[in-house]
Amino acid sequence: MSRGPLLLIALFALALLGPASVRAQVPNGADPEVAALRSSFEYGKYAEVLERAGQRIDRGDLPEEDLVELHKLAGLSAFNLNKTDEAERHLRAVLRLDPDFSLDPFVVPPPAVAYFEDLKNQMSGERDFLRQEQRLRVEREKAEQERREQERVALETQRRRAEELARQVTVRTVEKRNFLVNFVPFGAGQFQQGRNGMGIAFAATEGAMAITSIIAFFAYDSLFEQRFVNLDNVLDEDGRASIPVRYIPTDRARQADTWQLLKLASATGFYTVYTLGVVDAVYHHEDQVVTSTTVESRPEPKPSPSVSQAAPPRVRLYSTRGGLGAGFSLTF
Repeated sequence: MSRGPLLLIALFALALLGPASVRAQVPNGADPEVAALRSSFEYGKYAEVLERAGQRIDRGDLPEEDLVELHKLAGLSAFNLNKTDEAERHLRAVLRLDPDFSLDPFVVPPPAVAYFEDLKNQMSGERDFLRQEQRLRVEREKAEQERREQERVALETQRRRAEELARQVTVRTVEKRNFLVNFVPFGAGQFQQGRNGMGIAFAATEGAMAITSIIAFFAYDSLFEQRFVNLDNVLDEDGRASIPVRYIPTDRARQADTWQLLKLASATGFYTVYTLGVVDAVYHHEDQVVTSTTVESRPEPKPSPSVSQAAPPRVRLYSTRGGLGAGFSLTF
């Protein structure tokens, strides 16, 4: 069969099914000229549609959906007018905008569908490339949207932080420290400086040394015994005298040496640790320390206008005939 009868059949089918096909595939557009061209296509004004669609495409400033619709109308109009070059150009433009676009075979005549499918097969490689480009574009748009959302969240966080800082008040406290406290034992200087860990260490060590020294002192003293020694040829009435003598028995000499050594060692350790504590406290001493504390300020509640403070009670003195009187007044 020659191409001429096929074109006549296609034109007849498009005349019958064209309006329904256009209405079925194209959503309601916002551009009034696109809607007007669609209406003209439904009435078979293919030459007018082809010309006006080309002019509207050349002016630009169209969303992608309207651009696809105009190229499709122009391509089908050119196909109906047997202008295959223009039909191919517009329908290829449709596939470049939407590589997966298809004509509905139930509403578009078979010759037009077959022609369009043949173009799709010819552009299979280009369509694959266009799909990749579209996927990359979607990913870029998604990444850009996520970036904008992150920026919005960051700005919102900064705004809230600024509001919180605006409500905060910094309180500065000046603490004056006494230099003489550094010479007090048992970590007093460290406690004054707020270094409680070091203060506890010095206090515990010096306390242990002091207690050990005291125990050794009393233990050593308990080893002594007392006895009286009689002396003859003294200037007493009877020529004799007795004097008390304190001594450590020989069998306790080893214990005495041990307690004496422990007493001296603990005393030496106490003064050594005390000296280290004084040096450490003097080294870290500061005459005054400024600390800053941030607190959130809250607006003071305003007194309710309905509540009025009562006047305080008053006592009045007044003179009377032959004496003095007192009065008490209370307002409530």
